[in-house]
Amino acid sequence: MIQHTSCSSPTMSAPKLKEVNVSLPRKFDTPDEPWHRYVTVDLLHYVLGYTVFHPFVSCVLVLCLRAQYTAWHALEMRIAIAWALLMCSVGIFNIFSDRLAYGAPREVDLSEEVIVVTGGVEGLGGLLAETYGMRNANVAVLDMKKVDDEEAEEKGVLYYQCDVGDAKQVEAAVAEIVEDLGAPTILINNAGMVRAKSILDSTPEDVEQTFRTNTLSHFNTLRAVLPHMLRERRGTIVTVSSVLGRLGAANLSSYSASKAALLALHQSLRAELSQNPDAKEIKTILVTPGQMGTKMFQNLKTPSNFFGPVVSPAEVAKSIIGLVEKGESGEVALPLYAKYTESLGALPVGIQALLRRWSAMDTAVEKAGMVEKKQN
Repeated sequence: MIQHTSCSSPTMSAPKLKEVNVSLPRKFDTPDEPWHRYVTVDLLHYVLGYTVFHPFVSCVLVLCLRAQYTAWHALEMRIAIAWALLMCSVGIFNIFSDRLAYGAPREVDLSEEVIVVTGGVEGLGGLLAETYGMRNANVAVLDMKKVDDEEAEEKGVLYYQCDVGDAKQVEAAVAEIVEDLGAPTILINNAGMVRAKSILDSTPEDVEQTFRTNTLSHFNTLRAVLPHMLRERRGTIVTVSSVLGRLGAANLSSYSASKAALLALHQSLRAELSQNPDAKEIKTILVTPGQMGTKMFQNLKTPSNFFGPVVSPAEVAKSIIGLVEKGESGEVALPLYAKYTESLGALPVGIQALLRRWSAMDTAVEKAGMVEKKQN
């Protein structure tokens, strides 16, 4: 007779799962929207990208027609074959284009990575930090806001109170991170602030503070973290800019200018890394989101929900995490119009003026009551 013994014993207990306090939205907490409010150009682009414009689906269409004994010389078969060849060619071209521009992806194992997030207490940075914290990754946050130890332990994140605009504070904080967690290998430069003022109403202190937080902080963290990545011969650097860095907007001059500087910084960083043999496995990601549903622009209303929907931080975070964990370089531009703002400069100036007027981008901040007036 064979006796079956139990694998469990009274002395052994299952590993405790991390408890995460989650507050799910209730129906009455969210405004009731008509169904058509959820139909946007981004949704249509997403659906078409996985159907009509997908190489696999295009090839399946040819097979379906052939399964119906459609003759090879029939017009519909020729159109289907031509479309499938075009979609496959575009897909192959994009693969080779990305490989030529960014090189081969690096291997990413979260257990061996140390992630540093600036401005990671709230908003997009907070969502990224907490997501990695729940996955038991090594996460360090640099932020001016203080987080108590109990909350930090719940989230699985180490918080370092630090003004990222101050180079000495950043160097000291990174030294602590190296001692506590190890050498940083993923840097997410997300810290940002906005002062909605006209150029004439902006004080030198306002402009300096905006640039310290939005722009100089990137220089400070790069100088402190990049040497560790070069010694490790691997890493990922995420630069969070904004679509306003390419467009500019009335009453957001200092914010737009500080974000525009990050576009040039990103390109310069890529150029310098390409010259360094120790940086072959260091990837770079540029993030240029449109209006996000965060506290920074919470009162701002988009003029067209169809063409310019408000993008959720979760969507942006998902795209960033996807590229980071694939070990790839690239760009994250959401919603769809953010991908094409760079090409607007090629349009005639009259068309550009009409588009700005139609989009109401230069009046939206004032209508939202966000503009700070100069105190007399």
